[in-house]
Amino acid sequence: MLRQKARDLTPEEIVSPEVQRLIVLMRDTMRDAPGVGLAAPQVGVGLRLVVVEDRAEYQAGVSSEDLSSRERTPVPFHVLINPKLTVEDATPAEFHEGCLSVAGFAALVARARGVRVEALDEQGRPVTIRATGWYARILQHELDHLDGTLYVDRMETRSFATAENHRRYWAGRTTAEVRAVLGLPVRGTSST
Repeated sequence: MLRQKARDLTPEEIVSPEVQRLIVLMRDTMRDAPGVGLAAPQVGVGLRLVVVEDRAEYQAGVSSEDLSSRERTPVPFHVLINPKLTVEDATPAEFHEGCLSVAGFAALVARARGVRVEALDEQGRPVTIRATGWYARILQHELDHLDGTLYVDRMETRSFATAENHRRYWAGRTTAEVRAVLGLPVRGTSST
């Protein structure tokens, strides 16, 4: 399922009890992990549906410098159905990224700094989201899942590490420092 393209939901499906239960299940699964986003294909359902939430408590142990460099602020829970993503700021931002579907690993991934997503909410109402920084990264990561793409398809291969080794060797280092240690060309000035 993770490598297949998910299908759009019909208006009738969106408001159906089955899809509404799926949304609650996905929200609870994301929070239990904990994670900041979850796409339906990650729970074995081939629908274009994602849930997103970056709670303030997830950011509690992150330094203000790291939060600032990532442009990371809390994002309230929301649902995106049949989303379409447009890059609005293609400036690459490179940070370590992980995934609930590839648990226990992380790697450097470059993503566009700013995006716009047009979608439907859980009631089938149109929504438009403009996001930058970490929120834009979350949206790109989750919407990739709807097309069968995983972060490992976009990662800087030499940076792929277990979560334990990531914490041991890369936590607190800038992306430029990680790239230098790995012998990779330095891109921009983003931090890890």
